[in-house]
Amino acid sequence: MTSLVWVVAVAAVAAYLVAAGQRPWPVARTASWLAGVGCAVAALTVPAAGHSGGSAHPDLRAHMAAHLLLGMVAPVFLALARPVTLTLRALPVTAARRVGRLLRTPPVRVLTDPVVATAVNVAGLWLLYGTGLLTAVLHSPSLHLLVSGHVLLTGWLATTAVLALEPTAHRRGVVVRAVALAGGMAAHDVLAKTLYAFPPAGVTGAEAGARLMYDGGTVVHLVVAGLLWRQWYRSRASVRAAALA
Repeated sequence: MTSLVWVVAVAAVAAYLVAAGQRPWPVARTASWLAGVGCAVAALTVPAAGHSGGSAHPDLRAHMAAHLLLGMVAPVFLALARPVTLTLRALPVTAARRVGRLLRTPPVRVLTDPVVATAVNVAGLWLLYGTGLLTAVLHSPSLHLLVSGHVLLTGWLATTAVLALEPTAHRRGVVVRAVALAGGMAAHDVLAKTLYAFPPAGVTGAEAGARLMYDGGTVVHLVVAGLLWRQWYRSRASVRAAALA
């Protein structure tokens, strides 16, 4: 599993660097992509953060540390890197138009809506931690990798939709995106409290893991909220400047 993670990570970094090198591209976005990929690799390759490795009682605290890196921290960095925008800039005109048409198709329009994207992300977490799926994931490297990919993808999709950083067929207003973020934060907090009160069977460090999920999730959500507020503030400043011009 570790070798596959490294192969995918190196390919993702190489593809981004090649695309970014074709035209001028902000260094901060490239650094953000490297940080996001690094967080994902750390979450998937650090032994304590992966599956149980044969242990009868895996540590939920270590698992939650990986969950925060993979499902929350990495998606923020990856969203700020704007990979879809970079792809459209790097592709030939014909291919870029095809991708643009794909982004306007009904399924993509629905999945990139901030309310839907956040709901899908939260639903996946409740399915993982509210059912017996967690036990299976902690004892199966292949299932762990599959679920981890889902967590990373839906986390990136939700973060990107809330921050509206990529070109989409429609763009929700800041109020709707803020409501989606608040709803996702509330659902995440309730899940953490549920795990604290009713920890999964067969794990150690359940209370510490639930607290880490709650506290870490709150910090990341506040960071995203700060980014969203900065967007709103800059847009208002631009409107005021245009009015005074």
